[in-house]
Amino acid sequence: MYATGNGSLPGSDMPGALRHVLGSFEHAWLPELPARGIGADMVGRTTALLVGLGVDLQPQGWRLTDASGVDHGRARGLLRRDLDELEEAAQAFSGTITLTAAGPWTLAACLERPRGDKVLADHGARRELADSLALGLADLVVEMGRRLPAAAFTVQLDEPLLPAVLSGRVPTASGFSRLRAVDRPLASELLGRVTGRLESPTLHCCAPGLDLDLVGRSGVAGVALDVDQLRGADLDQVSAWIEDGRQLRLGLVPTARPDEVLSADRVVERGLALLRPLGLDPALLVEQVSISPACGLAGWSTAAAARQDEYLLQAADLLAEQLQR
Repeated sequence: MYATGNGSLPGSDMPGALRHVLGSFEHAWLPELPARGIGADMVGRTTALLVGLGVDLQPQGWRLTDASGVDHGRARGLLRRDLDELEEAAQAFSGTITLTAAGPWTLAACLERPRGDKVLADHGARRELADSLALGLADLVVEMGRRLPAAAFTVQLDEPLLPAVLSGRVPTASGFSRLRAVDRPLASELLGRVTGRLESPTLHCCAPGLDLDLVGRSGVAGVALDVDQLRGADLDQVSAWIEDGRQLRLGLVPTARPDEVLSADRVVERGLALLRPLGLDPALLVEQVSISPACGLAGWSTAAAARQDEYLLQAADLLAEQLQR
């Protein structure tokens, strides 16, 4: 069992964030630092990965365009600098590094088409977007593997809007209506267009109602879930997910209220409260379960985020020990 992070961190100092992540975690990640502004958020950084598609930032948000605008150029420049700084900081690192991006459904629910509603409303446009994202992520993994051959690279797809996509709760661009719910076979197929180009990807969702069966059929090897969003009916899915040999990352630290740090003991209590009732082999849980914050820590202070990470690392060892007693 290990502890890791879940995307964003506070501040705008990428070299400092990388020193913290690479120096503390064997399972590290390339942080998002949205405090840097346009292009540094989850959607903005993901647009920088798209291949063959132009994007621009409009007053309503990011939009596909015939040619990329200045803000898309800024997003690409930020990502390039982040990758250069990661290469410099991780020369001696031999663990696993996770590269994060918005998943195809969340991206389709956030981006607008050039002359109309969101990409989500257009079957052809969302397939084109998914294929562009898949190619960009696959190229990124190859590039970073070449730059840092001692490290292992994996991809996390952030899909906070996937349950809303499946239940027809995504608003139209005008905000006056809701887009039609996507059928589950279509949702699985589109997600698979991205995961099919990746090795053992993880899907992170901090919203309630994630369909783990759909996610598993889409080629996802691991999921990262907010434990506060799980209900009794979800536990059977979670148990089956683990028994199928897939990885589960539990978001044991609530992140919505900045700087509310949980002690290592409290993190362990929350983990035991979920895992023990599953009745699974403790050795299986220790092998396939990891822990993290529920979401990113961008809204926190740097000191509080560092302290929480320290407690998470302690909690991973303690939780494993308690499960095996």
